[in-house]
Amino acid sequence: MAGKKINLTEQLKKYFGFDTFKGNQEAIIENLLAGNDTFVLMPTGGGKSLCYQLPSLLMEGTAIVISPLIALMKNQVDAMRNYSEEDGVAHFINSSLNKSAIDQVKSDILSGKTKLLYVAPESLTKEENVEFLKTVKISFYAVDEAHCISEWGHDFRPEYRRIRPIINEIGKAPLIALTATATPKVQHDIQKNLAMVDAQVFKSSFNRPNLYYEVRPKTANVDKDIIKFIKNNPEKSGIIYCLSRKKVEELAEILQANGINARPYHAGMDSATRTQNQDDFLMEKIEVIVATIAFGMGIDKPDVRYVIHYDIPKSLEGYYQETGRAGRDGGEGQCITFYTNKDLQKLEKFMQGKPVAEQEIGKQLLLETAAYAESSVCRRKTLLHYFGEEYTEDNCGNCDNCLNPKKQVEAQDLLCTVIETILAVKENFKSDYIIDVIQGRETSEVQAHLHEDRPHYDSFQTFCRKQGVRYKGVMQWMHRHNRSVGSLRLEVLLEKNGNDSNLKSSLIEVSGQSFPIKNSCISSRNIPLDQYIKGAILSFPDGVSISIRETTPSALMKLFELYTQVTGNPNV
Repeated sequence: MAGKKINLTEQLKKYFGFDTFKGNQEAIIENLLAGNDTFVLMPTGGGKSLCYQLPSLLMEGTAIVISPLIALMKNQVDAMRNYSEEDGVAHFINSSLNKSAIDQVKSDILSGKTKLLYVAPESLTKEENVEFLKTVKISFYAVDEAHCISEWGHDFRPEYRRIRPIINEIGKAPLIALTATATPKVQHDIQKNLAMVDAQVFKSSFNRPNLYYEVRPKTANVDKDIIKFIKNNPEKSGIIYCLSRKKVEELAEILQANGINARPYHAGMDSATRTQNQDDFLMEKIEVIVATIAFGMGIDKPDVRYVIHYDIPKSLEGYYQETGRAGRDGGEGQCITFYTNKDLQKLEKFMQGKPVAEQEIGKQLLLETAAYAESSVCRRKTLLHYFGEEYTEDNCGNCDNCLNPKKQVEAQDLLCTVIETILAVKENFKSDYIIDVIQGRETSEVQAHLHEDRPHYDSFQTFCRKQGVRYKGVMQWMHRHNRSVGSLRLEVLLEKNGNDSNLKSSLIEVSGQSFPIKNSCISSRNIPLDQYIKGAILSFPDGVSISIRETTPSALMKLFELYTQVTGNPNV
Protein backbone atom coordinates (compact mmCIF):
# COMPACT_ATOMS: atom_id res chain seq x y z
CA MET A 1 0.00 0.00 0.00
CA ALA A 2 2.87 2.31 0.71
CA GLY A 3 3.98 2.14 -2.94
CA LYS A 4 0.63 3.17 -4.37
CA LYS A 5 -0.49 6.78 -4.56
CA ILE A 6 -4.18 6.97 -3.81
CA ASN A 7 -6.40 10.00 -4.37
CA LEU A 8 -7.90 10.03 -0.92
CA THR A 9 -10.40 12.81 -1.68
CA GLU A 10 -11.89 10.68 -4.47
CA GLN A 11 -12.12 7.68 -2.16
CA LEU A 12 -13.72 9.84 0.54
CA LYS A 13 -16.38 10.97 -1.94
CA LYS A 14 -16.87 7.42 -3.26
CA TYR A 15 -17.39 5.71 0.08
CA PHE A 16 -18.76 8.44 2.37
CA GLY A 17 -20.06 11.20 0.10
CA PHE A 18 -17.89 13.96 1.60
CA ASP A 19 -16.07 16.43 -0.62
CA THR A 20 -13.27 17.39 1.79
CA PHE A 21 -11.48 16.11 4.87
CA LYS A 22 -11.70 17.81 8.27
CA GLY A 23 -8.58 18.99 10.09
CA ASN A 24 -5.84 16.34 10.25
CA GLN A 25 -7.93 13.49 8.82
CA GLU A 26 -6.08 13.21 5.51
CA ALA A 27 -2.60 13.34 7.09
CA ILE A 28 -3.61 10.70 9.66
CA ILE A 29 -4.93 8.36 6.96
CA GLU A 30 -1.82 8.81 4.82
CA ASN A 31 0.40 7.97 7.81
CA LEU A 32 -1.59 4.81 8.54
CA LEU A 33 -1.59 3.73 4.88
CA ALA A 34 2.20 4.10 4.93
CA GLY A 35 2.31 1.42 7.64
CA ASN A 36 3.20 3.74 10.54
CA ASP A 37 1.90 3.69 14.11
CA THR A 38 -0.38 6.66 14.66
CA PHE A 39 -1.66 8.47 17.75
CA VAL A 40 -4.74 10.67 17.30
CA LEU A 41 -5.93 13.31 19.75
CA MET A 42 -9.11 14.82 18.38
CA PRO A 43 -12.08 16.42 20.16
CA THR A 44 -15.53 14.88 20.15
CA GLY A 45 -17.16 15.52 16.79
CA GLY A 46 -13.82 15.95 15.04
CA GLY A 47 -14.24 12.83 12.88
CA LYS A 48 -11.99 10.23 14.54
CA SER A 49 -13.95 7.23 13.22
CA LEU A 50 -13.26 8.15 9.60
CA CYS A 51 -9.52 7.97 10.32
CA TYR A 52 -9.73 4.19 10.52
CA GLN A 53 -12.93 3.51 8.54
CA LEU A 54 -11.61 4.80 5.21
CA PRO A 55 -8.17 3.10 5.44
CA SER A 56 -9.85 -0.21 6.27
CA LEU A 57 -11.73 -0.07 2.95
CA LEU A 58 -8.55 0.73 1.03
CA MET A 59 -6.14 -1.76 2.63
CA GLU A 60 -5.85 -5.49 2.12
CA GLY A 61 -7.22 -7.65 4.93
CA THR A 62 -9.40 -6.91 7.96
CA ALA A 63 -8.89 -4.04 10.42
CA ILE A 64 -9.40 -4.91 14.10
CA VAL A 65 -11.09 -2.07 16.02
CA ILE A 66 -10.97 -2.46 19.80
CA SER A 67 -13.91 -0.59 21.29
CA PRO A 68 -15.25 -0.46 24.87
CA LEU A 69 -19.02 -0.46 24.44
CA ILE A 70 -21.42 -2.87 22.74
CA ALA A 71 -23.82 -0.02 21.92
CA LEU A 72 -20.97 1.89 20.28
CA MET A 73 -20.02 -1.13 18.17
CA LYS A 74 -23.57 -1.62 16.95
CA ASN A 75 -23.86 2.04 16.06
CA GLN A 76 -20.58 2.04 14.13
CA VAL A 77 -21.33 -1.22 12.28
CA ASP A 78 -24.77 0.05 11.24
CA ALA A 79 -23.19 3.27 9.96
CA MET A 80 -20.58 1.38 7.88
CA ARG A 81 -23.23 -0.88 6.38
CA ASN A 82 -25.16 2.21 5.30
CA TYR A 83 -22.12 3.34 3.32
CA SER A 84 -21.58 -0.05 1.64
CA GLU A 85 -23.67 -2.37 -0.50
CA GLU A 86 -22.17 -5.35 1.33
CA ASP A 87 -23.66 -6.07 4.80
CA GLY A 88 -20.63 -8.14 5.67
CA VAL A 89 -18.28 -5.15 5.29
CA ALA A 90 -18.38 -4.57 9.07
CA HIS A 91 -19.02 -6.92 11.98
CA PHE A 92 -18.59 -7.03 15.72
CA ILE A 93 -17.79 -9.86 18.12
CA ASN A 94 -18.92 -9.53 21.70
CA SER A 95 -20.93 -11.27 24.40
CA SER A 96 -24.26 -10.33 22.77
CA LEU A 97 -23.76 -12.78 19.85
CA ASN A 98 -24.75 -16.46 19.92
CA LYS A 99 -22.59 -19.19 18.38
CA SER A 100 -24.30 -19.20 14.97
CA ALA A 101 -23.91 -15.40 14.67
CA ILE A 102 -20.21 -15.67 15.56
CA ASP A 103 -19.77 -18.43 12.95
CA GLN A 104 -21.32 -16.13 10.32
CA VAL A 105 -18.92 -13.34 11.27
CA LYS A 106 -15.92 -15.66 10.96
CA SER A 107 -17.15 -16.92 7.58
CA ASP A 108 -17.44 -13.35 6.21
CA ILE A 109 -13.95 -12.53 7.48
CA LEU A 110 -12.37 -15.58 5.89
CA SER A 111 -14.13 -14.87 2.57
CA GLY A 112 -12.64 -11.36 2.49
CA LYS A 113 -15.98 -9.54 2.77
CA THR A 114 -15.27 -7.99 6.17
CA LYS A 115 -13.00 -4.95 6.23
CA LEU A 116 -13.77 -3.84 9.80
CA LEU A 117 -14.13 -6.07 12.84
CA TYR A 118 -15.12 -4.44 16.12
CA VAL A 119 -14.17 -6.32 19.28
CA ALA A 120 -14.36 -5.58 22.97
CA PRO A 121 -11.02 -6.07 24.80
CA GLU A 122 -12.59 -8.92 26.78
CA SER A 123 -13.51 -10.71 23.53
CA LEU A 124 -10.09 -10.04 22.01
CA THR A 125 -8.36 -11.86 24.85
CA LYS A 126 -10.43 -15.06 24.53
CA GLU A 127 -8.22 -17.91 23.42
CA GLU A 128 -10.53 -19.13 20.63
CA ASN A 129 -10.70 -15.62 19.12
CA VAL A 130 -6.92 -15.19 19.33
CA GLU A 131 -6.40 -18.50 17.55
CA PHE A 132 -8.90 -17.55 14.83
CA LEU A 133 -7.39 -14.08 14.24
CA LYS A 134 -3.94 -15.63 13.82
CA THR A 135 -5.27 -17.12 10.57
CA VAL A 136 -6.57 -13.78 9.28
CA LYS A 137 -4.75 -11.10 7.29
CA ILE A 138 -4.81 -8.07 9.63
CA SER A 139 -4.53 -4.70 7.85
CA PHE A 140 -4.09 -2.70 11.09
CA TYR A 141 -5.26 -2.45 14.69
CA ALA A 142 -7.29 0.53 15.96
CA VAL A 143 -7.72 1.22 19.68
CA ASP A 144 -10.75 3.50 20.04
CA GLU A 145 -11.34 5.47 23.26
CA ALA A 146 -7.68 4.84 24.06
CA HIS A 147 -7.85 6.86 27.31
CA CYS A 148 -9.40 3.72 28.85
CA ILE A 149 -5.83 2.35 29.01
CA SER A 150 -4.65 4.93 31.51
CA GLU A 151 -5.34 4.93 35.24
CA TRP A 152 -5.29 8.72 34.91
CA GLY A 153 -8.02 8.60 32.25
CA HIS A 154 -11.65 9.19 33.12
CA ASP A 155 -12.85 5.72 32.18
CA PHE A 156 -9.99 3.38 33.14
CA ARG A 157 -10.53 -0.30 32.25
CA PRO A 158 -7.91 -2.79 33.41
CA GLU A 159 -8.59 -5.14 30.46
CA TYR A 160 -7.27 -2.41 28.11
CA ARG A 161 -3.82 -2.99 29.64
CA ARG A 162 -3.69 -6.43 27.96
CA ILE A 163 -4.19 -5.15 24.42
CA ARG A 164 -0.51 -4.92 23.44
CA PRO A 165 0.45 -8.48 24.52
CA ILE A 166 -2.56 -9.87 22.62
CA ILE A 167 -1.71 -7.89 19.48
CA ASN A 168 1.83 -9.28 19.64
CA GLU A 169 0.38 -12.78 19.88
CA ILE A 170 -2.03 -12.37 16.95
CA GLY A 171 0.49 -10.79 14.59
CA LYS A 172 2.29 -7.54 13.84
CA ALA A 173 0.46 -4.76 11.97
CA PRO A 174 0.31 -0.94 12.15
CA LEU A 175 -1.47 0.45 15.21
CA ILE A 176 -3.65 3.56 15.50
CA ALA A 177 -4.82 4.80 18.91
CA LEU A 178 -7.59 7.39 19.11
CA THR A 179 -9.07 9.45 21.93
CA ALA A 180 -11.05 12.66 22.40
CA THR A 181 -9.70 13.35 25.88
CA ALA A 182 -6.13 12.97 26.97
CA THR A 183 -3.96 15.13 29.17
CA PRO A 184 -0.20 14.97 28.49
CA LYS A 185 0.06 12.47 31.36
CA VAL A 186 -2.64 10.22 29.88
CA GLN A 187 -1.15 10.50 26.38
CA HIS A 188 2.25 9.31 27.64
CA ASP A 189 0.61 6.46 29.55
CA ILE A 190 -1.27 5.30 26.43
CA GLN A 191 1.79 5.39 24.18
CA LYS A 192 3.96 3.59 26.73
CA ASN A 193 1.41 0.86 27.39
CA LEU A 194 0.78 0.23 23.69
CA ALA A 195 4.52 0.28 22.93
CA MET A 196 4.04 3.10 20.43
CA VAL A 197 6.22 5.81 22.01
CA ASP A 198 7.70 6.63 18.59
CA ALA A 199 4.29 6.91 16.88
CA GLN A 200 3.43 9.98 14.82
CA VAL A 201 1.15 12.15 16.98
CA PHE A 202 -1.68 14.16 15.43
CA LYS A 203 -3.23 16.58 17.87
CA SER A 204 -6.16 18.79 16.93
CA SER A 205 -7.25 21.83 18.91
CA PHE A 206 -9.58 20.96 21.75
CA ASN A 207 -11.33 24.31 21.51
CA ARG A 208 -15.01 24.09 20.65
CA PRO A 209 -15.92 27.79 20.12
CA ASN A 210 -19.62 27.05 19.66
CA LEU A 211 -20.02 25.49 23.12
CA TYR A 212 -21.21 27.65 26.01
CA TYR A 213 -19.94 26.51 29.44
CA GLU A 214 -21.73 27.38 32.67
CA VAL A 215 -21.53 26.08 36.25
CA ARG A 216 -24.54 26.77 38.47
CA PRO A 217 -24.92 26.20 42.21
CA LYS A 218 -26.86 23.01 42.89
CA THR A 219 -29.70 23.84 45.26
CA ALA A 220 -32.79 22.05 46.53
CA ASN A 221 -34.58 23.46 43.48
CA VAL A 222 -32.29 21.81 40.90
CA ASP A 223 -35.15 19.75 39.39
CA LYS A 224 -37.23 22.92 38.90
CA ASP A 225 -34.23 24.69 37.38
CA ILE A 226 -33.76 21.88 34.83
CA ILE A 227 -37.47 21.80 33.95
CA LYS A 228 -37.45 25.59 33.46
CA PHE A 229 -34.36 25.37 31.25
CA ILE A 230 -35.88 22.66 29.03
CA LYS A 231 -39.18 24.55 28.78
CA ASN A 232 -37.23 27.63 27.65
CA ASN A 233 -35.56 25.51 24.94
CA PRO A 234 -38.53 23.75 23.33
CA GLU A 235 -38.12 21.14 20.58
CA LYS A 236 -34.35 20.98 21.14
CA SER A 237 -32.47 17.71 21.74
CA GLY A 238 -30.63 17.45 25.02
CA ILE A 239 -28.76 15.00 27.24
CA ILE A 240 -28.85 15.07 31.05
CA TYR A 241 -26.12 13.13 32.82
CA CYS A 242 -26.57 11.73 36.34
CA LEU A 243 -24.07 9.67 38.32
CA SER A 244 -26.49 7.03 39.63
CA ARG A 245 -28.99 4.80 37.86
CA LYS A 246 -31.57 5.59 40.54
CA LYS A 247 -31.34 9.33 39.87
CA VAL A 248 -31.61 8.68 36.10
CA GLU A 249 -34.92 6.86 36.62
CA GLU A 250 -36.25 9.45 39.10
CA LEU A 251 -35.38 12.48 36.98
CA ALA A 252 -36.80 10.93 33.80
CA GLU A 253 -40.10 10.36 35.64
CA ILE A 254 -40.14 13.93 36.98
CA LEU A 255 -39.56 15.35 33.49
CA GLN A 256 -42.30 13.15 32.02
CA ALA A 257 -44.71 14.28 34.74
CA ASN A 258 -44.01 17.87 33.68
CA GLY A 259 -44.87 17.23 30.05
CA ILE A 260 -41.30 16.76 28.78
CA ASN A 261 -40.70 13.90 26.35
CA ALA A 262 -37.79 12.24 28.19
CA ARG A 263 -36.50 8.68 28.57
CA PRO A 264 -33.89 7.03 30.83
CA TYR A 265 -30.73 5.21 29.72
CA HIS A 266 -28.35 3.22 31.88
CA ALA A 267 -26.52 -0.10 31.93
CA GLY A 268 -28.97 -1.66 34.42
CA MET A 269 -31.92 -1.50 32.00
CA ASP A 270 -32.85 -4.47 29.86
CA SER A 271 -31.03 -4.37 26.55
CA ALA A 272 -34.13 -4.02 24.32
CA THR A 273 -35.53 -1.02 26.23
CA ARG A 274 -32.15 0.67 26.42
CA THR A 275 -31.55 0.25 22.68
CA GLN A 276 -35.07 1.46 21.89
CA ASN A 277 -34.62 4.62 23.97
CA GLN A 278 -31.30 5.32 22.26
CA ASP A 279 -32.76 4.82 18.79
CA ASP A 280 -35.81 6.99 19.59
CA PHE A 281 -33.48 9.78 20.69
CA LEU A 282 -31.39 9.49 17.52
CA MET A 283 -34.58 9.48 15.39
CA GLU A 284 -35.90 12.54 17.31
CA LYS A 285 -38.93 10.73 18.65
CA ILE A 286 -37.94 11.98 22.09
CA GLU A 287 -36.38 15.32 23.08
CA VAL A 288 -34.35 14.45 26.16
CA ILE A 289 -32.35 11.42 27.24
CA VAL A 290 -31.51 11.15 30.96
CA ALA A 291 -28.48 8.91 31.26
CA THR A 292 -25.41 7.72 33.08
CA ILE A 293 -22.04 8.07 31.37
CA ALA A 294 -22.79 4.76 29.63
CA PHE A 295 -24.67 6.82 27.03
CA GLY A 296 -23.16 8.83 24.26
CA MET A 297 -19.72 7.39 23.56
CA GLY A 298 -19.47 7.36 19.78
CA ILE A 299 -23.14 8.27 19.30
CA ASP A 300 -23.45 10.29 16.12
CA LYS A 301 -26.18 12.87 16.76
CA PRO A 302 -24.94 16.24 15.51
CA ASP A 303 -27.84 18.42 16.69
CA VAL A 304 -27.73 17.94 20.47
CA ARG A 305 -28.33 21.51 21.66
CA TYR A 306 -27.62 21.16 25.36
CA VAL A 307 -25.85 18.84 27.78
CA ILE A 308 -26.76 19.16 31.45
CA HIS A 309 -24.74 17.60 34.25
CA TYR A 310 -27.05 16.96 37.19
CA ASP A 311 -23.99 15.83 39.16
CA ILE A 312 -20.41 17.02 38.78
CA PRO A 313 -18.36 14.46 36.78
CA LYS A 314 -15.51 12.48 38.33
CA SER A 315 -12.89 14.17 36.13
CA LEU A 316 -12.39 16.98 33.66
CA GLU A 317 -11.70 14.40 30.92
CA GLY A 318 -15.15 12.94 31.49
CA TYR A 319 -16.68 16.42 31.63
CA TYR A 320 -15.05 17.44 28.35
CA GLN A 321 -16.08 14.23 26.60
CA GLU A 322 -19.69 14.49 27.75
CA THR A 323 -20.12 18.20 27.04
CA GLY A 324 -18.53 17.57 23.64
CA ARG A 325 -21.67 15.74 22.55
CA ALA A 326 -23.42 19.10 22.20
CA GLY A 327 -23.28 21.11 18.99
CA ARG A 328 -21.29 18.62 16.90
CA ASP A 329 -22.74 20.25 13.77
CA GLY A 330 -21.11 23.54 14.71
CA GLY A 331 -24.41 25.04 15.88
CA GLU A 332 -25.55 26.04 19.36
CA GLY A 333 -24.37 23.90 22.25
CA GLN A 334 -25.13 24.82 25.88
CA CYS A 335 -23.23 22.94 28.59
CA ILE A 336 -24.83 23.50 32.01
CA THR A 337 -23.37 21.88 35.12
CA PHE A 338 -24.90 21.92 38.60
CA TYR A 339 -22.28 21.90 41.33
CA THR A 340 -22.19 21.42 45.07
CA ASN A 341 -19.24 20.34 47.12
CA LYS A 342 -21.43 17.65 48.72
CA ASP A 343 -21.42 15.73 45.41
CA LEU A 344 -17.62 15.61 45.51
CA GLN A 345 -17.74 14.28 49.06
CA LYS A 346 -20.12 11.52 47.89
CA LEU A 347 -17.73 10.59 45.08
CA GLU A 348 -14.86 10.39 47.58
CA LYS A 349 -16.91 8.01 49.73
CA PHE A 350 -17.60 5.82 46.69
CA MET A 351 -13.85 5.36 46.27
CA GLN A 352 -13.40 3.91 49.75
CA GLY A 353 -12.47 0.26 49.62
CA LYS A 354 -10.61 0.61 46.32
CA PRO A 355 -6.82 0.19 46.13
CA VAL A 356 -4.91 3.08 47.70
CA ALA A 357 -3.24 4.09 44.42
CA GLU A 358 -6.63 4.23 42.68
CA GLN A 359 -8.05 6.32 45.52
CA GLU A 360 -5.20 8.83 45.32
CA ILE A 361 -5.60 9.21 41.56
CA GLY A 362 -9.38 9.56 41.94
CA LYS A 363 -8.99 12.25 44.61
CA GLN A 364 -6.56 14.21 42.45
CA LEU A 365 -9.00 14.11 39.53
CA LEU A 366 -11.82 15.28 41.83
CA LEU A 367 -9.71 18.19 43.11
CA GLU A 368 -9.08 19.33 39.53
CA THR A 369 -12.79 19.12 38.79
CA ALA A 370 -13.61 21.14 41.92
CA ALA A 371 -11.03 23.78 40.98
CA TYR A 372 -12.69 24.12 37.57
CA ALA A 373 -16.19 24.42 39.05
CA GLU A 374 -15.20 27.00 41.66
CA SER A 375 -12.87 29.05 39.45
CA SER A 376 -13.64 32.57 38.27
CA VAL A 377 -11.27 32.18 35.29
CA CYS A 378 -12.55 31.66 31.73
CA ARG A 379 -13.91 28.09 31.55
CA ARG A 380 -12.50 27.57 28.06
CA LYS A 381 -9.02 28.72 29.11
CA THR A 382 -9.07 26.35 32.11
CA LEU A 383 -10.23 23.35 30.07
CA LEU A 384 -7.73 23.85 27.27
CA HIS A 385 -4.87 24.37 29.74
CA TYR A 386 -5.80 21.06 31.37
CA PHE A 387 -5.33 19.31 28.03
CA GLY A 388 -1.99 21.00 27.39
CA GLU A 389 -3.30 23.68 25.03
CA GLU A 390 -2.85 27.41 25.55
CA TYR A 391 -5.80 29.74 24.99
CA THR A 392 -4.53 33.28 24.60
CA GLU A 393 -7.79 35.25 24.45
CA ASP A 394 -8.64 37.28 27.56
CA ASN A 395 -12.38 36.76 27.10
CA CYS A 396 -13.92 33.86 25.17
CA GLY A 397 -17.36 35.50 25.16
CA ASN A 398 -19.07 32.14 25.55
CA CYS A 399 -18.88 31.04 29.19
CA ASP A 400 -20.48 32.25 32.41
CA ASN A 401 -17.24 33.63 33.88
CA CYS A 402 -16.49 35.72 30.79
CA LEU A 403 -20.03 36.97 30.25
CA ASN A 404 -20.71 37.61 33.96
CA PRO A 405 -17.33 38.01 35.70
CA LYS A 406 -17.25 37.29 39.42
CA LYS A 407 -16.15 40.09 41.73
CA GLN A 408 -12.41 39.86 42.35
CA VAL A 409 -11.02 40.20 45.86
CA GLU A 410 -7.54 40.46 47.27
CA ALA A 411 -6.90 37.06 48.80
CA GLN A 412 -3.23 37.23 49.76
CA ASP A 413 -3.92 37.42 53.51
CA LEU A 414 -6.55 34.70 53.29
CA LEU A 415 -4.18 32.42 51.45
CA CYS A 416 -1.46 33.08 54.02
CA THR A 417 -3.88 32.10 56.79
CA VAL A 418 -4.68 28.80 55.06
CA ILE A 419 -1.02 27.99 54.36
CA GLU A 420 0.01 28.83 57.92
CA THR A 421 -2.69 26.55 59.28
CA ILE A 422 -1.71 23.68 56.99
CA LEU A 423 1.91 24.01 58.07
CA ALA A 424 0.94 24.27 61.73
CA VAL A 425 -0.89 20.94 61.62
CA LYS A 426 2.08 19.43 59.76
CA GLU A 427 0.11 18.76 56.54
CA ASN A 428 -1.55 15.75 58.15
CA PHE A 429 -5.23 16.62 57.68
CA LYS A 430 -7.86 16.92 54.96
CA SER A 431 -9.32 20.19 53.74
CA ASP A 432 -12.52 19.87 55.84
CA TYR A 433 -10.39 19.66 59.00
CA ILE A 434 -8.35 22.73 57.99
CA ILE A 435 -11.61 24.66 57.50
CA ASP A 436 -12.83 23.61 60.94
CA VAL A 437 -9.58 24.79 62.53
CA ILE A 438 -9.57 28.17 60.76
CA GLN A 439 -13.23 28.75 61.62
CA GLY A 440 -12.64 27.78 65.25
CA ARG A 441 -15.11 24.91 65.27
CA GLU A 442 -14.40 22.89 68.37
CA THR A 443 -15.24 19.53 66.85
CA SER A 444 -14.30 16.33 68.65
CA GLU A 445 -11.53 15.76 66.11
CA VAL A 446 -10.11 19.30 66.53
CA GLN A 447 -10.20 18.95 70.32
CA ALA A 448 -8.61 15.51 70.17
CA HIS A 449 -5.60 16.99 68.38
CA LEU A 450 -5.50 20.07 70.69
CA HIS A 451 -5.94 22.53 67.83
CA GLU A 452 -8.82 24.56 69.27
CA ASP A 453 -6.99 27.17 71.40
CA ARG A 454 -3.95 28.22 69.38
CA PRO A 455 -3.69 31.99 68.86
CA HIS A 456 -3.51 31.89 65.06
CA TYR A 457 -6.68 29.80 64.94
CA ASP A 458 -8.70 32.70 66.27
CA SER A 459 -12.21 32.76 64.88
CA PHE A 460 -15.67 34.11 65.46
CA GLN A 461 -16.29 31.52 68.15
CA THR A 462 -13.13 32.34 70.11
CA PHE A 463 -13.66 36.04 69.42
CA CYS A 464 -17.09 35.85 71.05
CA ARG A 465 -15.56 34.14 74.05
CA LYS A 466 -12.88 36.83 74.44
CA GLN A 467 -15.53 39.59 74.21
CA GLY A 468 -17.63 38.05 76.94
CA VAL A 469 -20.44 37.11 74.56
CA ARG A 470 -22.37 33.82 74.72
CA TYR A 471 -21.52 32.14 71.39
CA LYS A 472 -24.41 29.68 71.69
CA GLY A 473 -26.80 32.57 72.29
CA VAL A 474 -25.68 34.24 69.07
CA MET A 475 -26.06 30.94 67.19
CA GLN A 476 -29.61 30.63 68.59
CA TRP A 477 -30.37 34.10 67.26
CA MET A 478 -29.02 33.13 63.86
CA HIS A 479 -31.18 30.00 63.86
CA ARG A 480 -34.27 31.96 64.91
CA HIS A 481 -33.84 34.38 62.03
CA ASN A 482 -32.93 31.69 59.51
CA ARG A 483 -29.28 32.68 59.21
CA SER A 484 -26.96 29.70 58.77
CA VAL A 485 -23.70 29.26 60.63
CA GLY A 486 -22.01 28.48 57.36
CA SER A 487 -22.96 31.75 55.70
CA LEU A 488 -22.79 34.55 58.26
CA ARG A 489 -20.70 34.12 61.43
CA LEU A 490 -20.80 37.79 62.33
CA GLU A 491 -23.21 38.59 65.12
CA VAL A 492 -21.33 39.73 68.22
CA LEU A 493 -21.73 42.17 71.07
CA LEU A 494 -18.78 44.46 71.55
CA GLU A 495 -17.50 46.44 74.50
CA LYS A 496 -17.85 50.24 74.66
CA ASN A 497 -14.81 52.26 75.61
CA GLY A 498 -16.28 55.13 77.49
CA ASN A 499 -17.84 56.16 80.76
CA ASP A 500 -19.55 52.82 81.15
CA SER A 501 -16.93 50.18 80.49
CA ASN A 502 -19.41 47.36 81.14
CA LEU A 503 -21.73 48.33 78.31
CA LYS A 504 -21.97 45.58 75.73
CA SER A 505 -24.58 46.00 73.04
CA SER A 506 -25.27 45.76 69.35
CA LEU A 507 -28.10 46.34 66.94
CA ILE A 508 -28.35 44.07 63.91
CA GLU A 509 -30.53 44.94 60.92
CA VAL A 510 -31.61 42.20 58.49
CA SER A 511 -33.46 43.34 55.37
CA GLY A 512 -34.57 46.53 57.09
CA GLN A 513 -35.78 44.88 60.32
CA SER A 514 -33.98 45.58 63.56
CA PHE A 515 -33.17 42.82 66.03
CA PRO A 516 -31.56 44.01 69.27
CA ILE A 517 -29.72 41.10 70.87
CA LYS A 518 -30.62 41.08 74.51
CA ASN A 519 -31.74 37.91 76.22
CA SER A 520 -29.40 35.59 74.35
CA CYS A 521 -26.38 37.70 75.26
CA ILE A 522 -26.21 40.77 77.55
CA SER A 523 -28.93 43.33 78.07
CA SER A 524 -28.57 46.71 76.38
CA ARG A 525 -29.73 48.31 79.68
CA ASN A 526 -31.94 50.63 77.61
CA ILE A 527 -29.07 53.03 76.89
CA PRO A 528 -29.69 55.01 73.68
CA LEU A 529 -27.21 53.43 71.28
CA ASP A 530 -27.27 56.24 68.73
CA GLN A 531 -25.18 58.38 71.07
CA TYR A 532 -22.22 55.99 70.74
CA ILE A 533 -22.62 54.42 67.31
CA LYS A 534 -19.91 53.81 64.79
CA GLY A 535 -20.69 51.02 62.31
CA ALA A 536 -20.73 49.49 58.87
CA ILE A 537 -22.84 47.31 56.56
CA LEU A 538 -21.99 43.79 55.39
CA SER A 539 -23.55 42.53 52.13
CA PHE A 540 -24.07 38.84 51.35
CA PRO A 541 -24.50 36.79 48.17
CA ASP A 542 -28.19 36.10 48.95
CA GLY A 543 -28.96 39.83 48.82
CA VAL A 544 -29.22 40.35 52.59
CA SER A 545 -27.52 43.38 54.07
CA ILE A 546 -26.59 43.37 57.75
CA SER A 547 -25.68 46.51 59.64
CA ILE A 548 -23.68 46.25 62.84
CA ARG A 549 -23.51 49.33 65.02
CA GLU A 550 -21.19 49.28 68.00
CA THR A 551 -18.78 51.36 69.99
CA THR A 552 -15.35 49.79 69.54
CA PRO A 553 -13.99 50.45 66.03
CA SER A 554 -10.95 48.21 66.54
CA ALA A 555 -13.13 45.32 67.64
CA LEU A 556 -15.43 45.94 64.68
CA MET A 557 -12.51 45.81 62.27
CA LYS A 558 -11.39 42.58 63.90
CA LEU A 559 -14.85 41.19 63.24
CA PHE A 560 -14.70 42.19 59.58
CA GLU A 561 -11.29 40.59 59.26
CA LEU A 562 -12.55 37.34 60.74
CA TYR A 563 -15.62 37.39 58.58
CA THR A 564 -13.61 37.77 55.38
CA GLN A 565 -11.26 34.97 56.46
CA VAL A 566 -14.15 32.62 57.00
CA THR A 567 -16.33 33.45 54.01
CA GLY A 568 -14.09 35.12 51.48
CA ASN A 569 -16.71 37.87 51.12
CA PRO A 570 -15.20 41.23 52.10
CA ASN A 571 -18.09 43.34 50.79
CA VAL A 572 -18.01 45.85 53.65
